[in-house]
Amino acid sequence: MTIQPRDDDFAAAAPPMMADAPRSVEFNKLRKRLLRQTREALDDFAMVKPGEKWLVALSGGKDSYGLLAVLLDLQWRGLLPVEILACNLDQGQPNFPKHVLPDFLNRHGIAHRIEYRDTYSIVTEKVPQNATYCALCSRLRRGNLYRIAREEGCSAVVLGHHREDILETFFLNLFHGARLAAMPPKLLNDDGDVMVLRPLAYCAEADLAKFAEAMRFPIIPCDLCGSQDGLQRNAMKDMIAEMERRMPGRKEAMIRALANVRPSHLLDTKLFDFAGL
Repeated sequence: MTIQPRDDDFAAAAPPMMADAPRSVEFNKLRKRLLRQTREALDDFAMVKPGEKWLVALSGGKDSYGLLAVLLDLQWRGLLPVEILACNLDQGQPNFPKHVLPDFLNRHGIAHRIEYRDTYSIVTEKVPQNATYCALCSRLRRGNLYRIAREEGCSAVVLGHHREDILETFFLNLFHGARLAAMPPKLLNDDGDVMVLRPLAYCAEADLAKFAEAMRFPIIPCDLCGSQDGLQRNAMKDMIAEMERRMPGRKEAMIRALANVRPSHLLDTKLFDFAGL
């Protein structure tokens, strides 16, 4: 489905989650940019099928709050004809404030499901001391989200990964996996029954951080992976930030490059028939 652009008065009426948004020119430009970039991703990767139901994962971090706000904004404007169900998976992390997300979602009248599954104990038991938790934690979380999506009749699990997440994954695969692969904006799960969507693929992390601060979202820090230093992803983040500092615009160039692949100019004999030349 192609989502047609539409001129909007961003200081006019708004969906409940945006009712208290700042009315400054600067914020309206930021909001408009996030909406435009999200609509582009929805269109480019054919994410939208009218009438479907999406399970939008809400962790309590800046990115997932931003994702939910942008999707509800697009839905309210008639640009996203799907049903949205917000979902938080409480993984049993210590000091997790269980009231924050239900209070926020109820206050704004957002349909939601809160699910408790103690994956924290599994991760801390299985992963050796000083090793990173992210891989196992992510697999367990994703498996539960697929299950919930099936139970709720949702065709897709929607995640808040942004431009920098995709670039960091690309360099992690390049340096540590010896392969050219990033984080796909659209992916069918292994069982073939639930789509994984990342509508913020073109959105900058810095914009999402500014948006979350302006909206005063009640951010919940991660006490699991967020407590570990020296993650390889952090090294990639620092490297990309340094490249951007030295050569502004590199992030945008790199994300465009991932959509402009020349198989004949790489070295993968499975991807291009060199023998047939």
